[in-house]
Amino acid sequence: MFSEVLEKTGWDDTTARIMAKTAADVEIALSKPHLDLEDFMALVSPAAAPYLEQMAALSRMHTLSRFGKTISMYVPMYITNSCTNSCVYCGFNRHNPMRRVILTPEQIKDECEAIKRLAPFDNLLLVTGENPKVAGVEYLENALRVCRPYFNNLSIEVMPLKSEEYHRLTQSGLNGVVCFQETYHRDRYKVYHPAGMKSNFEWRLNGYDRMGQAGVHKIGMGVLIGLEDWRTDVTMMAMHLGYLRKRYWKTKFSVNFPRMRPSEGHFQPNVVMSDRELAQLTFAFRIFDHDVDISYSTRERPEFRDRMLSLGVTSMSAGSKTEPGGYHTYPQALEQFSVSDSRTPAEVAEAIRREGYETVWKDWDKCFDTMIYA
Repeated sequence: MFSEVLEKTGWDDTTARIMAKTAADVEIALSKPHLDLEDFMALVSPAAAPYLEQMAALSRMHTLSRFGKTISMYVPMYITNSCTNSCVYCGFNRHNPMRRVILTPEQIKDECEAIKRLAPFDNLLLVTGENPKVAGVEYLENALRVCRPYFNNLSIEVMPLKSEEYHRLTQSGLNGVVCFQETYHRDRYKVYHPAGMKSNFEWRLNGYDRMGQAGVHKIGMGVLIGLEDWRTDVTMMAMHLGYLRKRYWKTKFSVNFPRMRPSEGHFQPNVVMSDRELAQLTFAFRIFDHDVDISYSTRERPEFRDRMLSLGVTSMSAGSKTEPGGYHTYPQALEQFSVSDSRTPAEVAEAIRREGYETVWKDWDKCFDTMIYA
């Protein structure tokens, strides 16, 4: 399990190694066809800031080589905001006085139909709060079955599950799982997650191993930028990604590094990342891993997303509603976080077209499930 690997990696020592990187280290990393973790540290270090244009060119080259001029589109569907956690930065915090919603199968069906009227999305991400009593495996299984006739590619962003539970959901059409570790800082993790099942650092951290063991087709990883030093957090995520690739080599992977947005809890980020720093991080990940899917959500501003779609990003959400039932059932409910890109899917698709790129609405088919699980 990765928790055993992380125990041997000190947070402060990793931070010191990153900050000690020099221009010479950056130039060595940029000259290599394949990078190791030390090279990645160099590319996210302050020493790499003057090399942003060179990094952008390399990132663009590797992205075109692996993905061509395409951007895959996906849409999130929040199906419940019921949560037992006390995450200090999240609008779904159990202590927030808000209406808790658990969509019924009929309401989930209505949401599916509303999304299909919105745009020809075929990649759906189901999102829940973490409350196993009301939104456990059986609820998720039923939700997947309701959504399956409408979408070929189904992913979930829910509480960490057991390996056998992930496998069970794959039998109902599950293709991918997204899970945000939030921060790899073991000691500080408890500060941000003081109560609830999410407060168990190891259970969440080792969830990715359980996904791999269950044969999940695609695993999405992420850290929340704003909690701890972003350079150290993403370095540990890169180490985690390398670990997973070696053990679950048939699996596809994606990474996401959302910058913290305002939420109902009004938590103020401890770290603020500039646009240039997010661009640097994006380029570094693409140069480090040529095949990983790099995703940008609607947390980011339209102008920035448009600039980055040709420089390393390979998937985007559009038209996102971050409240349960936001597309049809409860359009004015409380959001988990505020979006920055409020453009319609058609407007986002047009921006992608103007950059000379193709919008990909469908990249997975139901028949692949039969091929995999027959």
